[in-house]
Order: sequence, then C-alpha cells, then structure tokens
Amino acid sequence: MVRSSYRWVPVLALGLGAGIFGAAPASSTETARPTAPAATPNGPSLVGEEKYWTADRMENAVPADGPSAPAAPRHGIGAQRAAGHAPPPSGTPAPEHFAGHPMVGTFFFDGKPLGGDTYCTGSVVHTAAKDIVLTAGHCGIGLSKATHRVFVPQYRSGKSAAQQPFGVFPVLQVYTDPRYTANTKSAASDLDLSFAQVDANSGGEVEDATGALTFTPTSGYTHKVTVLGYPGSGGVNPQHQPIRCPVTTSQLPGFRQMRMTCKGFYGGVSGGPWIEGYDSATGKGDVIGNTGGYNGGGNDADDDWVTYAPVYGKDAQNLFQHAAAHQQLGKTPPYAGSTDPWLPGSASTWRKAALMASGDFRGTGHSDMIVAWTDGEVTLYPGDGHGGYGTERRLMAPNSTWKNAQTITAGDFTGTDQFDLLVRWKDGGVTLYGDVGAKGLNRAGTLMSKPGGTWKNAVQISAGRFAASPYVTDLIVRWSDGELTLYTGVGAGTFGKEHRLKAPNSTWKNATLLTSGEFSGNQKWDLMVRWSDGELDNYPGTTTSGLGAERRIQNPNGVWTHGDIMTTGDFTGNGRTDDLVIRWSDGETTMYTDTPGSALGTEHMLVAPTS
Repeated sequence: MVRSSYRWVPVLALGLGAGIFGAAPASSTETARPTAPAATPNGPSLVGEEKYWTADRMENAVPADGPSAPAAPRHGIGAQRAAGHAPPPSGTPAPEHFAGHPMVGTFFFDGKPLGGDTYCTGSVVHTAAKDIVLTAGHCGIGLSKATHRVFVPQYRSGKSAAQQPFGVFPVLQVYTDPRYTANTKSAASDLDLSFAQVDANSGGEVEDATGALTFTPTSGYTHKVTVLGYPGSGGVNPQHQPIRCPVTTSQLPGFRQMRMTCKGFYGGVSGGPWIEGYDSATGKGDVIGNTGGYNGGGNDADDDWVTYAPVYGKDAQNLFQHAAAHQQLGKTPPYAGSTDPWLPGSASTWRKAALMASGDFRGTGHSDMIVAWTDGEVTLYPGDGHGGYGTERRLMAPNSTWKNAQTITAGDFTGTDQFDLLVRWKDGGVTLYGDVGAKGLNRAGTLMSKPGGTWKNAVQISAGRFAASPYVTDLIVRWSDGELTLYTGVGAGTFGKEHRLKAPNSTWKNATLLTSGEFSGNQKWDLMVRWSDGELDNYPGTTTSGLGAERRIQNPNGVWTHGDIMTTGDFTGNGRTDDLVIRWSDGETTMYTDTPGSALGTEHMLVAPTS
C-alpha cells in the first residue's frame, strides 16, 4: 500500500550508543573462538601468505564490491553502474590522492564472491589485544569464506607481500553480525560492518606497527569527517593510491546511515573509515563509520559520488566488544545482551499507521504489537523478547471496515493467557476479538456495545491491571466531556464494574493519548498521559480509589505534541509492561525501554525519520 510521509518536526536526539540491556561483559557466556594453531611471525601462516600474495596477484585483484573505475563503481558485489546515471551536482568535491597512513590499508582475499582474488579497504582500531581491523560487513563475508586472506597496512602497488612497508598480517577470525546479508537494501544494511582479528608478523601486533583509530559510536547523522579508501587501479587511479575527502555528512533517509558526496569513490573503497577529528599528518582520529550500508554503500544508480556508512549504535558496539574479546556472536537473539531494534518499512510507511496496541497475543510471555493502517489493513509484529520484532503477519488485508476503527487496546479479557483486541468503531460500536494471535480477526467477534450508543463518546481507551485480577482485564476510558472512567473485570460481553476517576471537566478534555503500564515497578499499574501541549505525565498506582499522584515526565513542549500514537508493552522480556512506543507525526517510531515512573527509559529508534 502507498503511505506517503511528511516531516513535521526536528528529529529527536537519539542515544544510539545506549543499549537495551547494557554492555555485554567480556566474560560473556558465548562460546569463545576455538584456539587456532600458533602462528609465529615466521611460521607457516605468514610464510604461506607471503608466498601466495605476489606483487602481480595483488595488482590484478579486483574490488570485492564491484569492478574498478571507470566501467563500474563499487556498490554491490559485481554491480554495474546503471545506464544514464546522474552526473554529480555542481560543487561536488573530488578526493585527494595521497601516500596514505599506516593504520589504513587493504584486505586481499581469494575465492568468492567474484571467483578470484579480491580486496577491500580496512583500518586498524584500538583494542587491548592490538589485533583488530575494521571493514565493511560485505567484505567480512568474503573474508570469512577465503583460504588466503591478509591485511596490508598502507598498501603499495607493485610490491609483493614481503616488500610492503609494514608487511602483511594474516586474518585469523572474522566477526560479522549474523543478521547481516551482503549488499542488502533492507534495514539489515545498517549492520554493514565487520572486524577481522589478524595475526602478528615480524613487526609484532598490527596496532604496535601502525597505530590505530578509535572506534567511536555516535548518535547523530551530521558530522565533519574525512573519508578514506583504496579505489581500484583503473584509469583514474593507475598507481592504486589511497584517497581522502573531507565532507559533511547527512542522514540517508529511512536508515541508520550517514550519506556523503565526493567523486571518485569507485570499487575497493568499501570498509574505508569515516574519521571525525582527523589528523592529516598522523591519520589518527575517531572512526564513526565505514563505507558500506544500503546496497553495499551507494545508491541504486551506483554513482561514484554518493557513498553511505552505517552509524555505530549499540549493535556495532556489541560486535566490536566481542571482536576485541575474540568471541563470536551467537546465531540467534539476543546477541549477547543488546540489539538496536527496528520495524520493517520506512517512515513514509509508518506515517500511515493509524492505531497501535501491545500485548502477549501469542502466549510467549512477552509482548507483540498490532497495527491498524489507514487503508484498513491490520498487521501483527511478533516481539522477539529482546526489543526487536519478527516477520510481519497480516491479520486483515486492506478493507473498508477497519478504516472505521477509532481506537484499540489489548488485554487478556477472556483469561486464556493470550491477549485479546478491543475495538471502538466510528459509529460507537465496540467489539472484542478474543485470542487474536491464534484466531485472527476475520470473524465477527463479541459485540460489547451496539452502534450509536454512549461509547461513541469514548475518545481514548487503555487496558491495564488496576484492580485485584491477575489478568489485564481493566479498562480506562477518557470520554469527550473530560470524564475519566475505570472499568474492572471486563470480559466477553461485559464491561464489568464502573468506577469514576474524574468527573467531566475541561482539563481532561486535553488528555490526547493514554497508555497503561508497570512503570513504577511496584506491581501496580500506572496511567501515562500525553496532553495536547506536549506535557507527559504518569499516574503511578492508579486503582479503583482514584488516580495516583501525578509525576511529570516531560514539561509542555513542541516535540511531544507530534507524538501521534502511544502504546506500552513488555518488549524486552523483563516481565514488566514498561517499554513505551511512540509513533511520531512524520512516521519515525521510537521505543523507550524500561521506562520508570518518573522519567523516560532508554531511547531506541524503531523506524528512522525521513530526514
């Protein structure tokens, strides 16, 4: 379906460096890398690689990310430049060819993806072991399959492995996020980075010989960086020299990636560092990205002057920590403790999300999310219990009936340990769909209120546990006249017992969004309210006796007036419904995990903004 987007407000500052569960310790329970046979500086590993990597073999290696210039640039393994690609905008800078730096060089490896000897760019990053080199994820996948694989600091064309200024360093292990797929255009392209552990040579560990960059997670998209790489030795770079280009980055819309424009970034530059605080004399600085990402690091036309890099959030930091400790990530979530979650689709898609409800619809012990779209489609996003989501499941195809759903909430009203969906329709009718995860929505449901009655004035509804029931069977309703009502013991065909929390009043007419959760952590549920002026308040311990004492979360502000939808679930599997999800007016969607009773939790971007 077509769902257009429009950016209404400046994007919130995102703390991508913060994790859902915190940093994984080096003593993770992940199985450590099997001990490789010792490879001394003069051992068979180094000798064999020096023999294999002759000057001609390295000179004739082709970029692992596409043929060299000018026939085709780099993005995508074996990619060809699209016919009729656009010329660079006026003023697009050209890179400088220079002698390079010791900590930046090339990986050479044999075999696939192109069937012969290939190469990528890499850079040494500081670790205690002094043996880790950063590159792109799609380069790492090729490295992991290779038989002969080396890192060559400050590579010099025309010289053999043994003649290189710092020699070569054989690759021992490669660390790549198991969710990444080479050159994908999906959200997984945000994970396009790898780390290689390299063996020592006669000069010692690689970092002792070359120095290192500082691997630096960041939270934004606009940076002044210098981008380095080794483009192919075609007509524009016959000496196979490295290039560098100082640029200011922006966001690649819809992704956790930076974008830059500079000519001449042809095949071979993938994995090259994006360095903030770059010292042109020493090459040192903070590496905040590497060439890679969407389509392997460039646009669909494969233009040499458009280049991308993933922003290093918690996923990248987690991978780095494992590489530094010489420990592989697991093959399934939670990847040793923390992930940067996402929802499939762009902000332009999610701007068309009309309604959201969270609950344990599949009986897994943690929450899923149901979304009703403006065209009447209804989808379920199964939570993975670690802050992320599985494959979208369609509950209803686009239809005219569900276009009339005005507000929804989820609770275990039928007491089966699977959540149910309660819907108030435009005509005032209310329907309960029991066990939605197992039974779906393509059925009549239980009619709770007939059309045309009182419930036409129910502006907001939110299910929770506010009385003695062990199930989420209570319902808070904000009416059009400002009255606030709590119904306890709601079940199939009954709204249970009614309790007035607020008499009709003008103040509560401005309660724009309601959600319920266990924010205060005292086994009692709270009511969270977003007011029309952007103020966000929590009412902890709300019961049949009344609202809890108000706690201010956000003062009135312009940003939060653009929160269009608010729902709460247990998406991180901590046993509490305290993960707050906001869909903003531009389609950006944010999760605040482990939200306490008096502040927002840790912020995570589920859907990236468009700009």
